Amino acid sequence: MPKRLVLSALTLFAAQTAGRNMTKAAYVAVTVGVGVMVLLTVAPAYEAAHLWVDAVLWACWVYFVFEWVVRLRHARALQRGWGYTLSVRGLVDAAAVIAVPLALACGVEPRTAWLLAILWVLKVVPGVPGLRQLRRVLVIESGSLLSVLVIFLMVLFLASVAVYFFERDVQPGTFGSVPAALWWAVATLTTTGYGDVVPITLPGRLVAALVMICGLGVFGLWTGILATGFAAETRRDNFLKTWESVSKVPFFAALGPAAIADVTHMLRTMDLPPRTMIIRKGQQGDCMYFIAAGEVEVDLPGKKVRLSEGAFFGEMALLGNNLRSANITTTRLSKLLVLDLVDFRLLMARHPDLAQTIDAEANRRALENK
Repeated sequence: MPKRLVLSALTLFAAQTAGRNMTKAAYVAVTVGVGVMVLLTVAPAYEAAHLWVDAVLWACWVYFVFEWVVRLRHARALQRGWGYTLSVRGLVDAAAVIAVPLALACGVEPRTAWLLAILWVLKVVPGVPGLRQLRRVLVIESGSLLSVLVIFLMVLFLASVAVYFFERDVQPGTFGSVPAALWWAVATLTTTGYGDVVPITLPGRLVAALVMICGLGVFGLWTGILATGFAAETRRDNFLKTWESVSKVPFFAALGPAAIADVTHMLRTMDLPPRTMIIRKGQQGDCMYFIAAGEVEVDLPGKKVRLSEGAFFGEMALLGNNLRSANITTTRLSKLLVLDLVDFRLLMARHPDLAQTIDAEANRRALENK
């Protein structure tokens, strides 16, 4: 029996490892391995515990070999061996395994060879959702970003030539050529300003002032483009998630795509854990709720009613008396769609059928609560 449990656990672990996402064990191996690699560079610490440091590094390396072999076998079983091998994840997995032994085989000193363990950090990259969003933003905004890059390069070379022209006779050792002036231009345009190379003529300082101002503008443009792209991607993702939740609510099932899109723009989502108070009796009501997933409990006088996926509540305060008439709490993890008072009135005006349905339900519940 224990052997069967061990085999079952190993099979499950191998199946999780073969997947595309990072496992908890992989995160631990990356964190411990990179941490110990950093400790390797601290001479007193390494000398005091070099056996342990080497053992941990080799243990992490063995785990990454296991992970690579499992994924390679899984890909070959699906007849996608070359697809995995040439993919970003496949190349990163291969580099994580091959780099250190290859360096050792080429005669590199062990403490130097183990610095290549920093490549293990790259294993985390494919699983970071924000990086996929960044890639989409870079692709969508590539035209604008390249335009600003062209402006950056133009200013860079114009500034280099200008400062070379004004400073070459005064500071031949520093600005004796355009390539030498490029170092100053890069440090100034990026607003880093190391101060190791400084124009001393009046025209040279005027050029430096213009370059610093242009640097602020160029990087401001890049920041604005990326921020706008991220905001657009976030709105798109939120819209798609809300659309999916709205389409699952039976109350909106009769609406067409245009009407669902209209409703989606009005609703906001809430993810709530169990036993969370949503509405408290006697408070002012300024929104109603639709249950996209989960369940809530309505605490009425003398009884408790449970509402599940597809139901709605809180509309009573929007139709008449704006005071909440009952306490409502989640019973399990729930996703709610929230419709605020202003949007509620606008939605009812645009879709009379919904208004009639909500009014009928409100009257039914009012009679039940008497």
